[in-house]
Amino acid sequence: MLLGTLLVLLLAGAAPASAHAALRASDPEDGSVVRTAPAHITLTFTESVGLLEDSFRIYGPDNRRVHMEEPEHAAGAADTARAALPRDLDEGTYTVAWRVVSADSHPVSGAFTFSIGKPSPTPPAAPQDHAEHPVTKSLYDTGRYLAYIAAALLIGTAAFAALCRPPDTGPLRAPLLFGWWTLLVTTAALLVLRSPYEKGASPATALDVSAFPDTLSGRPGMALLARVLLLLTAALLLPVLRHRTLRTRVTAGAAFSVALALTWASAEHASAGIQVPVAMTSSVLHLLAMAAWLGGLTALLLTLHRAKTPPPYDTVARFSRLAFTSVTVLVLTGAYQSWRGLGSWSALTGTAYGRTLAVKLAATVFLLLAAALSRRWTALLARPAVAEERVPALVGASGPPPEPRTTHVTTAPPEAVGPEAVHRRALRRSVLAEVVVAVAVLLVTTVLTGTLPSRAEAEAAKAPAPQVAGLPGAQALTVPYDTGTPGGSGTVQLTMDPGRVGENGLQAVVFGPQGALSSVPELRVTFTLPSKDVGPIDAGLTDRGGYWATNDLTLPLEGDWTMKLTVRVSDIDQVTVERGVRIGR
Repeated sequence: MLLGTLLVLLLAGAAPASAHAALRASDPEDGSVVRTAPAHITLTFTESVGLLEDSFRIYGPDNRRVHMEEPEHAAGAADTARAALPRDLDEGTYTVAWRVVSADSHPVSGAFTFSIGKPSPTPPAAPQDHAEHPVTKSLYDTGRYLAYIAAALLIGTAAFAALCRPPDTGPLRAPLLFGWWTLLVTTAALLVLRSPYEKGASPATALDVSAFPDTLSGRPGMALLARVLLLLTAALLLPVLRHRTLRTRVTAGAAFSVALALTWASAEHASAGIQVPVAMTSSVLHLLAMAAWLGGLTALLLTLHRAKTPPPYDTVARFSRLAFTSVTVLVLTGAYQSWRGLGSWSALTGTAYGRTLAVKLAATVFLLLAAALSRRWTALLARPAVAEERVPALVGASGPPPEPRTTHVTTAPPEAVGPEAVHRRALRRSVLAEVVVAVAVLLVTTVLTGTLPSRAEAEAAKAPAPQVAGLPGAQALTVPYDTGTPGGSGTVQLTMDPGRVGENGLQAVVFGPQGALSSVPELRVTFTLPSKDVGPIDAGLTDRGGYWATNDLTLPLEGDWTMKLTVRVSDIDQVTVERGVRIGR
């Protein structure tokens, strides 16, 4: 139920990407006027970036695309992107739309202008096709979230079985198989979606075979491929390891877990910025500790509820020690990663990264409180176990020793009245609370990996701020609608780029009453300028497979326009909503 709810929430999200590489400087600078045409366009970022075939798209004063050479890194510097310009460029204003992939796997795009000789009377608009594709982004983010959950379940359940040694391992087979299959399928899906995610293209282009070599040549693609190979190798070696000693199995499992964690550390926050070797080590330890604790909690919960016999005290005590060690590692590595990402105390409340981190810390505090309760009930469970061990010592030397009291525990129902049964039921509830809060912590963690670190944000703020929302002057609108019929309500998210006089692009995504992506048979948008008696101008939206868009909306005058949005949800049910839009020069 939790996974299903999470999937719906993730598919409903279509917010702009918040990547981790920020533009530090550009040559020529944004808005500058140069006397002669520059030989190159050079961008410098806060971290290393990967380049695409069309990382640069330059449009001249006549709105026509300028042919450019393939982009490259300037002088071998991985944090730069450079492309050569033709020598015979005309006077006027040029718009540069760029898109690169940050070292931690997230694409980042933006646009800026510069002029040769003198500015054009009407600057060209940046193209729409460098923007994020909302469906591709939602699908990719969903895969990332599910991969985190699957990794925690797979590594944590295996660690619980090997280190805590429950007598009945039957309940653990299902989470192991579910974690392995889910991680394999989501990783393969991420690998297929990698190319359209980087390029901001439709999911329909995911099966383009020609794009796979470029995907596999980049660090994120290589990390995803390595993860798939690791999972397949583990499946092949598992039958062989079953006949080996416990020490051999534990060693092999630890090596597999470390290698699996490296596929995340090598393509996310830790792989860029300051102190990369230390950060990657910290990231691996953080991920393994998280999986051992949170995945182990799920394994313990299943053992408490579904094992044929209640787990003995030794099993619960071993997990308690494992959880305590994991929490210690999480605190130490989390403190280091927080310092590395924040850079200052003020960033904790003054940046999106800091606020998201604060939410994660608050959720972790609740998780620790639930863990403290579980540890208390575990200690209380130890008292009957200690008493059972002392029974033979209290019996006289004559006659055979009585049978241990533990033989009666297996035949009595788990819910039998008594202190041990009460403590065991309380332990089940506290562990269940830990698992529920753990799901929320994982969700916030994956949101945090998609947020620009405060340190990088502060570094980028030192330079003149270019427009990095994909296109200059973009306007975002959220318009609610309600046809008055069951299921006929929701919202429409619209993005207009650049949102000024001249040619514009328009994207629209429809969400249903529950906040999930919705498919409607028709969506129409028109614009009217009452003060000049202009319009209505039909935007001409077309269905692009999950969202509606056009690149040919021309608004000739500045002023306060009236946008009319018509949503048709069935053959007979539709509604029209008006919203004011300010269009400037």
